[in-house]
Amino acid sequence: MKFLDLAKVYIRSGAGGAGCISFRREKFIEYGGPDGGDGGDGGDVIVEAVDGLNTLIDFRYQQHFFAGSGQHGMGSQRTGKDGEDKILRVPVGTEIIDEDEETVIADLTEIGQRVIIAKGGNGGWGNLHFKTATNQAPRRANPGQEAIERTIWLRLKLIADVGLLGMPNAGKSTFLAATSNARPKVADYPFTTLVPNLGVVGVDDVEFVVADIPGLIAGASEGRGLGDMFLGHVERCAVLLHLIDGTSGDPAGDLVTIIHELEQYGGELADKPRITVLNKIDALDAEERAFLRDELAEVATGPVMLMSGVSREGITEVLRALRGEIDDNRLRHRVAEAATDDPEWRP
Repeated sequence: MKFLDLAKVYIRSGAGGAGCISFRREKFIEYGGPDGGDGGDGGDVIVEAVDGLNTLIDFRYQQHFFAGSGQHGMGSQRTGKDGEDKILRVPVGTEIIDEDEETVIADLTEIGQRVIIAKGGNGGWGNLHFKTATNQAPRRANPGQEAIERTIWLRLKLIADVGLLGMPNAGKSTFLAATSNARPKVADYPFTTLVPNLGVVGVDDVEFVVADIPGLIAGASEGRGLGDMFLGHVERCAVLLHLIDGTSGDPAGDLVTIIHELEQYGGELADKPRITVLNKIDALDAEERAFLRDELAEVATGPVMLMSGVSREGITEVLRALRGEIDDNRLRHRVAEAATDDPEWRP
């Protein structure tokens, strides 16, 4: 399934049905009077956050969504049928943005959250509504309200607790594969990861979600490499895990580069809690580890941890450090398997 985190859609609510001009004509009833019914209301266009989706790929193949219009009123005081609503189902974490690509209309961060982005038109009144003591045969009815037509953008920001940062080939995908059931592509060349990946990581009987995004390079804020187009997926994270490749030749320079790109991106991303980890220590001896750790400590804010995603050395300590930065209400406790008195298998 292809990953898509930005989509432009065209929506239109339903127009209200027109009111009816009608008079009761029945044998032996000389003055039947007006009996025109009201028009039905138009349908709304609603965006709803649902479970089980993590991409906006459905909106690549269909961009136009129209709600049903209300039915016109009819004689014998019959009201027209209301138009059907149009519901756009999106992943949790989707932002609804106006056509100017700046104004945020709504931010859907919980399952079941919904918002009406185009209200259907009201149905018009039939001539029965205009009957008065001095005007007992009105020949007037209202048309229904017109539909609302607009263009909106849907932008997905994945919901995760931890965001992985680093240069290309820093070992982010290897870390995700080693700590979760996620199977991102792992290879020994830069930009192996082209789209964000999510994985559920567990430590000390709790679980949290980790987001792996494509690597950043110098000038990413100017569009170099894959740019900073995927940084929005770690904006909602409680803590950032910054992996530094210990075999890159200039780990301290890599750290400064990423921090600079975060500051250029703007917002609160650069101020989020960040854990710096020197990765790939399985390829370093004790002296090299100590030297690079001290070098990074001069640049990084906070302590520098050591880890290897391949040999799994130091992974548990890193996961526990991440857990300490995440609020308890965001953590999910593992469900213990029910113990059985008789473990013997039975058909």
